[in-house]
Amino acid sequence: MSKIISNPKSYTGKELDTIFFRPLATGADMQALGFRIMYNTPVPVTLNYWGRSGDVLKKYQKGWQGGSLANKYQKTIALNKVKAEMSYSAEDYFGMIYELITNRSDVNLDSLSGTDLEKAEIQLFQHALLEDLRITSIFGDFSKYATTPAYNSFTGFLTRIIADTTAGGADTPTQVEYYPVSSDPDAAISLFSTMWEAAPAVLKAMKGQNSLAFYVTSDIYENYEKALEGTFLETAFAALKNGQNGLTWHGIRIIDLGVTEWMKLNSYPVSSFAFLTDKRNVALALNTNYYPGMEARMWYNPDEMENRQRTIFMAGADYLLPELIVFAKEIPLPEAPTGGSET
Repeated sequence: MSKIISNPKSYTGKELDTIFFRPLATGADMQALGFRIMYNTPVPVTLNYWGRSGDVLKKYQKGWQGGSLANKYQKTIALNKVKAEMSYSAEDYFGMIYELITNRSDVNLDSLSGTDLEKAEIQLFQHALLEDLRITSIFGDFSKYATTPAYNSFTGFLTRIIADTTAGGADTPTQVEYYPVSSDPDAAISLFSTMWEAAPAVLKAMKGQNSLAFYVTSDIYENYEKALEGTFLETAFAALKNGQNGLTWHGIRIIDLGVTEWMKLNSYPVSSFAFLTDKRNVALALNTNYYPGMEARMWYNPDEMENRQRTIFMAGADYLLPELIVFAKEIPLPEAPTGGSET
């Protein structure tokens, strides 16, 4: 295997879908994000939610007795044309590709094929792309609220939630406030209870569908985890000893978005947040087959002596119903009163 990986690869059309993007969009890593993924749905991409019609069971009699149509809520997700580009020195690129290959059990290192290299190169690019899609789908276009412009290829659903709660009005997400969770060992439990009490009846009624989730920053997740450690129950001890794939509060899944360190590094104006919603209410949309010019390309540039990767596609994120969202915003602790001199 050469120290330089110079065989160019280009994917367009069906190859772009089946080889590069579909494994990314439908893979376990993308599904683990916990929100809805809409891949290559018809354009314009429409986020739908169907309400249940009532009083549909009738006494039998001849003729049509159907009532009104089921309630349908729709919102079009704005798709932006985006581009991802990466470059590596030939030596670094070779090392990373070789590591990916040696970590696979189905590879014969004595007889590496072009297919092995192709899979490893795609995997390397997919990992980087997945992380940026995760951050942008949440915080995209956050430069509206921060001084450092970044991740502005499309607007994330948290950016839209914050904008809508700030604007106020009758048709906005419910908002609650809380003090930093580090100030109270049971802060996360108290926060979840407060958010649930503030939740609209329509959101509470969906609990039985097993589709609700708290999306939280790591400080809230860790606070709740420590609170469970103090619960002296056999099941709690078993979970502490054996570990668990995820936490729940009264049957509602708690998803750690894993963005706390990113928020610190990028001077995000909010250091902690949480929101409760139906997992079907927030969505990331990806499209590769509707617009011309969509591609994924990998090649070696001999002038700069580096390997390069590029992909062009459409992406967007949004949420549908504000009445299905309870947003919790951290507020600073009140300052301790300063003592004055007695007279």
